[in-house]
Amino acid sequence: MPNFAGNWKIKSSECFEELLKELGVGIMFRKIAVAAASKPAVEIKQDGESFYIKTSTTVRTTEINFKIGEEFEEQTVDGRPCKSLVKWETENKMVCEQRLLKGDGPKTSWTRELTNDGEIILTMAANDVVCTRVYIRE
Repeated sequence: MPNFAGNWKIKSSECFEELLKELGVGIMFRKIAVAAASKPAVEIKQDGESFYIKTSTTVRTTEINFKIGEEFEEQTVDGRPCKSLVKWETENKMVCEQRLLKGDGPKTSWTRELTNDGEIILTMAANDVVCTRVYIRE
C-alpha cells in the first residue's frame, strides 16, 4: 500500500485560475485565491485506507477525513458542500467523485497519485478543465 503520509509543499501548479473560473468564482476572489494557494501546506495522515488531509493557505484551511470506499461530506474547491467517494484507480492513485448536496454546478472531482519519484500529483477537475498540482515532501 502506498504511503501518502507526511508534510508536503507545492512544486508546481497549472490551470488553478482556469479551474476557479470554470467553477464560476469571480475575478477578485480568483486573484486572492490564486495568490493564497500559491504556497499551500499539506499535511496527510494515513492509517491503512483511512486518510486525514489538511490543506492550509493564508486565506483558508480545509480538513477532510475519509476512508477509501466510504462516502463522506466535504466541500468543492469553491466551497460548496458535496458528498464524495474515493476509490483506488491504481495501486498508487486514488480518485474522488463529488456530488453537490444542493443546486447545480460543474461536475467536479479530484485525484491524488503517489509517483515513483515520491511526489504527489493532485488533479482537480471542473467539467473539462483540469488543474494539476505537484507536491514534494518537506
